[in-house]
Amino acid sequence: MLFASRRATLRLTTRGTRHLSDHAPAAAVAFSTTDSIPGSTVVQFCGLAEGSTVRAKNVGHDLLAGFRQIVGGEITSYTDLLQEARAEAMSRLADDATAKGGNAVIGLRLVSSSVSAGASEILAYGTAVRVE
Repeated sequence: MLFASRRATLRLTTRGTRHLSDHAPAAAVAFSTTDSIPGSTVVQFCGLAEGSTVRAKNVGHDLLAGFRQIVGGEITSYTDLLQEARAEAMSRLADDATAKGGNAVIGLRLVSSSVSAGASEILAYGTAVRVE
């Protein structure tokens, strides 16, 4: 449930476990999709926090994806691209929550949208709070 700020990389596994790598931040931000952090008490609401990134596909990935569509199977290059985009959006969300005085984000949501042909935005948002 903890996530580091900007320089850390978040890897999501199929079981929903989050793994941090790279440099450890000075402070970690807890995330919850619910309206509370189990075992903690919300002592201050800091407002809406958000983080987003826009990523574009790559020509090499498109060629492999076209082949995968014919023979079937997972398009791992796109899976990796989207995992990196989610990690960046979550990192920016953590930075925004911290800048607003929070040490946790509740009501976490992730949204994706198509910005243009071949480019997508990933938006992570929630309520920044201070918990004890």
